[in-house]
Amino acid sequence: MKLNFNLGRFWPALIVLALVQLFVPVAQAQGIDVSKYQGKINWTKVAKSKKVKFVYIRATEGSTIRDDYYKTNVAAARKAGILVGSYHVYSSKTTAYQQFANFKSLVAKKHQDLIPVLDIEGHHSGRLYMARVDKILELMEKEYGVNPMIYTSEKVYREHFATKKYAKYHIFVAKYEGYPEIRFTLWQYSRTGRVKGIAGDVDLDKFHSKHGLGDIRMPRPRKKKSTAEAIPVDSVAADSLGTA
Repeated sequence: MKLNFNLGRFWPALIVLALVQLFVPVAQAQGIDVSKYQGKINWTKVAKSKKVKFVYIRATEGSTIRDDYYKTNVAAARKAGILVGSYHVYSSKTTAYQQFANFKSLVAKKHQDLIPVLDIEGHHSGRLYMARVDKILELMEKEYGVNPMIYTSEKVYREHFATKKYAKYHIFVAKYEGYPEIRFTLWQYSRTGRVKGIAGDVDLDKFHSKHGLGDIRMPRPRKKKSTAEAIPVDSVAADSLGTA
């Protein structure tokens, strides 16, 4: 039987495929983010997965919520050889100082391999108090010695962060259908991932091809210079607590 193959019929599909390969610059899956909702995690098994080179672990939310599994997850993940970072979930109900105090009380700089993340969920779209956001970012930077990364949705990014003012911050975007249409360093591309050592679903994260672990690593501690003067690093005026 003679095969009549008309290549012309397939050119549109071939062109689309080529464009996808050319313009979708995403590295392989490299990390996960977890919270108490993943329950008890076997980090030794997780560390054996080729998908997982780093993890972001929920530490706090608002001014009072602390993740019950945070300390256990940090210690076990680092022991297993996984790079660890921590995130704080923004709240519209309490001040920047109160929220930062909650985060700082739980997240020790010496136990952080990756820069901190401020998590601003999509439901804040249209009603985000930017003075409070800016203050939290500022306080995080002063405490941890590096610009935090901002986690959010495309919509919230376009509404509040698509300006030169926030160009210095890495963006961690959550989008589960289609490729992100904003700049980003990390992409949370799935919330139904599966990784050995974790029972149930887990968020999966990828780097943009222009970025990698070096972009979100904590800076190496500098050697302290001897000085006769002690400089206070945590002096906040009492009347400032209600301003942001």
